[in-house]
Amino acid sequence: IATARPIAAGRDPVIRVKAAGLNFPDILCVAGKYQVRPPLPFVAGTECMGEIVEAAPDSGYNVGDRVMTMAGVGAFGEYCVAPRGTTFKVPDGMTDEDAAAFQMTYQTSYFGVKIRAALQPGEVLLVHGGAGGVGSAAIQLGKMLGATVIATASSPEKLEVCSSCGADHAINYTTEDFVERVKELTGGKGADVIYDPVGGDVFDQSTKCINWNGRLLVIGFTSGRIPEIKVNRILLKNISIVGLHWGQYRTHQPELIEQAQVALYDAYAKKKIKPVLWKTYSMKQLPEAMEAMERRECYGKVVLKN
Repeated sequence: IATARPIAAGRDPVIRVKAAGLNFPDILCVAGKYQVRPPLPFVAGTECMGEIVEAAPDSGYNVGDRVMTMAGVGAFGEYCVAPRGTTFKVPDGMTDEDAAAFQMTYQTSYFGVKIRAALQPGEVLLVHGGAGGVGSAAIQLGKMLGATVIATASSPEKLEVCSSCGADHAINYTTEDFVERVKELTGGKGADVIYDPVGGDVFDQSTKCINWNGRLLVIGFTSGRIPEIKVNRILLKNISIVGLHWGQYRTHQPELIEQAQVALYDAYAKKKIKPVLWKTYSMKQLPEAMEAMERRECYGKVVLKN
């Protein structure tokens, strides 16, 4: 855990970290297995919230502002530099825990279902890993956008989490064949949009229960295996395999991130979305929290507090 206070970089403010969200990419980053590898040495942690302690006069922030940020690295420190393009003032009434758990999961899921897949009212959305951070966010956003949502999870407890988020149907993939269940629930048509943060066998099987003109969203590979597909299957079913690397929008279309944040804050204020919080640890318990996530014990989001 870093205790030295970093120096502000240009117009990027420095914040005192109060709470941070733990995400699966943090584990991959520490292990040197993530697609983006920061130079050594680095302080881990992708997202956090806190209070601004230093800001340039023309930065748009003031000392004392409560903000959430996608720092990229450094979120598990006592202080971190907050990149302006992904740093937003926390709305009144949002708790520190919700703020720490908000940005990565909801931005990722919003860009996935709304922008990349263009989910329409009345369509069927299949969410894999529905009890996870991005999965639970995708369920909530799918319902907000007017879709019928089917979710998969690995235990009765996690199925209940999916249902509490609004899933119309929840499938235990350890005891049921999700391909056959999705076909049964859709009258043989399959899902219009499939949200897949798992990859591996889940991706392979998903191509068997996707509707004509369907969109299969590639969000990540928590299974550990990057799948492949024969392109004739894409042609014959007229489907789209749609990738989402949310972080690249900071470089290519940063204005969309701010637009999405405004829409997400509005949804939060109207109680249409709310982070699912599994457990809050102290920052000193970070190794314990990461082990729990690696063992797939948790659901929703894990939060760390300084």
